[in-house]
Amino acid sequence: MIQAIGLTSSPRRNRPPAVDDLTFEARPGEVTVLLGPAGAGKSSALRLMLQLVGGRGTTLFRGRPLHRVPHVPREIGVMLGDVPAHPARTAVGHLRMLTAVAGVPAERAEELLDVVGLSGLADQRLATFSQGMDRRLGLAAALLGDPHTLVLDDPAGGLSPREAAWVRGLLRGFAQEGGLVLTTTRDPVEALRVGDRVITIEAGRLVADQSAAEFSRTRLRPRVVVATPHAERLAALILREAKAGVVPVARSAPGQPAEPLEVVRESGGVISVYGSSCAMVGEVAYRHGVLVHQLAERRGGPAEAAPTTPSEHGLEPEAVPLLRADGRRGARLAAETSSGGRTYTRAPALSARQRSESDPGPQPSLPSPHAASGTSPQPLSAASTWQPEPAPPARKGGEQAAAPGAAQGAVVGGSARSAAPRPRPTSAKLPPRLRAVPAPGPAWPLRYEWRRLVSVRSTWLLVALALLASLATACWFGGVAGAEAYPRLFGEGAVGWPMAPVAVAAGVLGALAFGQEFRYPALAPAQAPVPRRLGLLSAKLLTVGLIAIVLCSASALINAAVLSVLPELAGSAGSAGHAGQGSTTAGPAGAGGGTTVATAMLLAVGCGWAGLLSAAVFRSAVAGIGVVLAVPLLVEPLVRRLLAERLSDPLGALSDRLARLSTAPWAGAEEGGWLTGVLDVALRPTGAALAVSLTGLLVVYLFGALRARPR
Repeated sequence: MIQAIGLTSSPRRNRPPAVDDLTFEARPGEVTVLLGPAGAGKSSALRLMLQLVGGRGTTLFRGRPLHRVPHVPREIGVMLGDVPAHPARTAVGHLRMLTAVAGVPAERAEELLDVVGLSGLADQRLATFSQGMDRRLGLAAALLGDPHTLVLDDPAGGLSPREAAWVRGLLRGFAQEGGLVLTTTRDPVEALRVGDRVITIEAGRLVADQSAAEFSRTRLRPRVVVATPHAERLAALILREAKAGVVPVARSAPGQPAEPLEVVRESGGVISVYGSSCAMVGEVAYRHGVLVHQLAERRGGPAEAAPTTPSEHGLEPEAVPLLRADGRRGARLAAETSSGGRTYTRAPALSARQRSESDPGPQPSLPSPHAASGTSPQPLSAASTWQPEPAPPARKGGEQAAAPGAAQGAVVGGSARSAAPRPRPTSAKLPPRLRAVPAPGPAWPLRYEWRRLVSVRSTWLLVALALLASLATACWFGGVAGAEAYPRLFGEGAVGWPMAPVAVAAGVLGALAFGQEFRYPALAPAQAPVPRRLGLLSAKLLTVGLIAIVLCSASALINAAVLSVLPELAGSAGSAGHAGQGSTTAGPAGAGGGTTVATAMLLAVGCGWAGLLSAAVFRSAVAGIGVVLAVPLLVEPLVRRLLAERLSDPLGALSDRLARLSTAPWAGAEEGGWLTGVLDVALRPTGAALAVSLTGLLVVYLFGALRARPR
């Protein structure tokens, strides 16, 4: 159960809050719909419940606030708007990345793609997906952890009738299996089609909390909307003539009592007349000379936001659901087609949807025989009633038995004027239940980060460019600069080369690691800020560090192999290696080739971490890349000037002391060892600038992580 108590959003710029003291409940086994016009506060209420925005009030999921839920993706599935995914990532790559977040096996991604009908588009880029495909992918991501609760923001909004019918079937099937569905919509007819309980809100406040039957009877009554500058006069005339018996009132059906006439004053010179017709109201206005600007029959919703299409008025049958979006035919449909006939199944009947046979509410999705014959449908009268359809015995996978007597190529239902059972759209396939899966361990964040990194082409392009640039630099140093410059290839570099190419690539990858989390927030729905969790930071730091080390190692091996094979550079490379063996002053700290590689790895790791932390602090990949480039260009000159002012011999005395430490027996440092490489980096202005930058960024990040705790 979901219990929302006193939800109130924070007001902005002296405006009233979008959500004002909203309290309601949503029960398992039901589809609860938040209904209201645009700007009523439906989406804001969902974001308050999920603690994505600040405000007051509390929301309990099975008696616990959200931050007390042990693992949210396993219990609550969320879809707020479009899928916040990288457009260059494939559908299966996106879901496999999210399986690490939910702590489920990677094979779950293929299962969900087949459930939502996207298995044929698994390797297609998300940038080419239509709105319906994107909505199916969002539902697959919400169902990935096999949750017991779904929180969805207008899942059928903007979709075609067939896509919307499939979404409704999926939600009803999920609720029929005992799940809880909380969704929003601005269409009253859509709320009646999918919902068991309709919660109407307006201007952020609760207006009505009704069952579907009560909502159909009270808020979906047909009415006549009249726009006139003399609204009060016309309302008084209609009521006076109705009491005098001059205006005949509408009857639900022959032999039934007349429906009481009611006039409701709307805003902006608009009145709604219930229990009458356009002809009757127009006749009254004509006899008394009342100017009328608009006269129309409408059904459901406020007058200014009433639907305008015939299907929204409930005059057309509900469309046949589109089972798959990839063009493939499922096994069940293929078997039915091969047998010579085509049968449509019914969605699972909800146990909580108990309708009264005496409810006079209209049926917005009730098909008539005219739909199968191709003739135009007839409007529903006030006497149209419907009865709940008994649930057929459930089958494995959530499918139901085929409807008896279904005609080929059409969904057969009762007449619009009869009390036949309400037909259901084609049932949607439900995902299989997960087996007992252990709780996610420390390795799951690493899996998520690795899958996020390798599932986009930009990572591989950047690595290839870094290796090519490093090889070109090595060839230039070996063939032009000579033997003395070659050992400095991976370190600070020569004049004009402030940083090695692999170090720059590591910094860019680090900046993209957190920058893409804010631009495409797959971890947090609806473009919400990424939670600053230390586990996520540790996984990203470790992954970026390993990538930097692998880049440096691969660059060293490729450069050495190419320089040893090319005849014109063999002499330069050999003399460089000879100079490195015969002299201990070739490097900046007296190190050989091994120390140079160790120094390059440390500098690359530092650059990667600097880009990662700066992107996390400033929430932008561009800011992270800017910090990586600013360290050698801006911070290093400041550090060099500061050291020059503090020490007469800037690094001489400190270098001698650290050199003695590197030769101490307890240090375990041989020539070319890692400790010598660490000291080499520490003695460089670039290394000192990186250390200062990393310390400052880490302190700022930790301060923000402590402040970001839920309240």
